[in-house]
Amino acid sequence: MSDRKSPVTLKIILIGSSGVGKSSFMNRYVNHRFTNMYRATVGTDFLSKTINIDGEAVTLQMWDTAGTERFQSLGTPLYRGAHCCMLVFDVTSAASFSALEEWRKEFLIQGEPQDPQHFPFIVLGNKTDLSHREVSVSKAQHWCGQVGADYFEGSAKEDLDVEEPFLKAARGGLQQYKKHTLENTGHFQITCKQPRETRNTCEC
Repeated sequence: MSDRKSPVTLKIILIGSSGVGKSSFMNRYVNHRFTNMYRATVGTDFLSKTINIDGEAVTLQMWDTAGTERFQSLGTPLYRGAHCCMLVFDVTSAASFSALEEWRKEFLIQGEPQDPQHFPFIVLGNKTDLSHREVSVSKAQHWCGQVGADYFEGSAKEDLDVEEPFLKAARGGLQQYKKHTLENTGHFQITCKQPRETRNTCEC
């Protein structure tokens, strides 16, 4: 019997307004491809990639959700069980940035993470290759500081700084996975290891 462990599977959710480039960023990271032909995601897109995090094999299951209102009802079953959430916006669209707070709240309500206060959020600003940006780095970082999220930005089109946010998501997700797995295991051991007191023998 082999001692080789299967990779830990982590569920990473990408959410944000339609057109910010969630599919493009995910495709660039996994398939190293980019297309200028925009196709709105209908429902969800799913890609997976196995990577090595500090000597440990981890399989990322990345779910790109549709940003349009009529598909938001899919969020309820999809968000649950996520180990990390990536909030994606377009640095040339102030509206897509402003919408992140609602997306974040929606995820916390629908996803019901075990520890909302410490759940890992990654904020990702896409399209830094464009010059007419409407959201400054300092503004994005300020909001991230308020909600306790890590901030990254890059360009799926130009393949700029694509890998780092996913690695951070993997590390945060792995910590989340281990924390709750150990907590659940510890709780099981505590409840099961308590010996019953020996009953007094009947003196009748």
